[in-house]
Amino acid sequence: MPVHLPSQTRREFLVTLGVGVFACSTTAFGEERAVEEDVVYLVNDTHIGERQATDSPVPSHFRQVVAELVERKRKPAFVLINGDLAAKNGQPGDYRHFARLLQPLRDAKIDTHLTMGNHDNRKTFWEVLREEQPKSPAVESRQIAIVETRHANFFLLDSLKETMVTPGTLGQQQRDWLAAALDERKNKPAIVVAHHNPRLGGDPLHFPGGLTDSEELWQVFAKRQHVKAYVHGHIHDRSLAAHQGIHIVNTPATSYVANPSQSTTGWTIARLTAGGMTLETRTTDPQHSWNGEKKTIEWRT
Repeated sequence: MPVHLPSQTRREFLVTLGVGVFACSTTAFGEERAVEEDVVYLVNDTHIGERQATDSPVPSHFRQVVAELVERKRKPAFVLINGDLAAKNGQPGDYRHFARLLQPLRDAKIDTHLTMGNHDNRKTFWEVLREEQPKSPAVESRQIAIVETRHANFFLLDSLKETMVTPGTLGQQQRDWLAAALDERKNKPAIVVAHHNPRLGGDPLHFPGGLTDSEELWQVFAKRQHVKAYVHGHIHDRSLAAHQGIHIVNTPATSYVANPSQSTTGWTIARLTAGGMTLETRTTDPQHSWNGEKKTIEWRT
């Protein structure tokens, strides 16, 4: 579920759109440091644990990525960390350690949004970050949000079904909210984000740990032409696919991969235009062949 960590000097952050739902405009701030309004940084599957050795790949990879984000010459519109923040089952110490590692982004006044994955625990997360908990969520037991940028609106969903249960679920209430929110915002392309991958048949879309209500979600998408892409993590790999004209963007994990000979860890730069999005892979190993690779996807018309 999204938690919103706005930069401390923004003149305009929260605009209430409904109970527990926020639109975060990225165009009215950033005078003290240049902002790339069309750029979003995508990170996922950090898997931070309290007991991990300081010099182990996890959390070293996340520390490295945060440092790289902070050191870039211009700030992004926002950073999105898309689920599985915690190592295994979302212990309090895991989230305290995650918050410490995340602090440089807040110190640099970079807006950051987080979602939850199947290794997270809502109750524990909010016990650690009490001040960020919305008082009246739009959908019971779910936290959902909209982040507005110049060329697209991002709809951040909550796909956590149950901690340590691999598949995810959105549910009828959340899908109904999404449909209404999409109908209210037809002026820009819509990019929908959740931790879990869709399960729609065919490689690589069949991964069994994904959304159990993928078909129902795509019914929401198919009749709304301004829905252009779905972004997820969860698989600890990188891929691009499409279903019914909607791009499916699977971004690499920051923490670890199952098979280093086939994949690697890293994060993604998403650069938006009116007609599509260019994705640049950044790897934690600067010598990896994927590092700096770019792929442009064009929106359906």
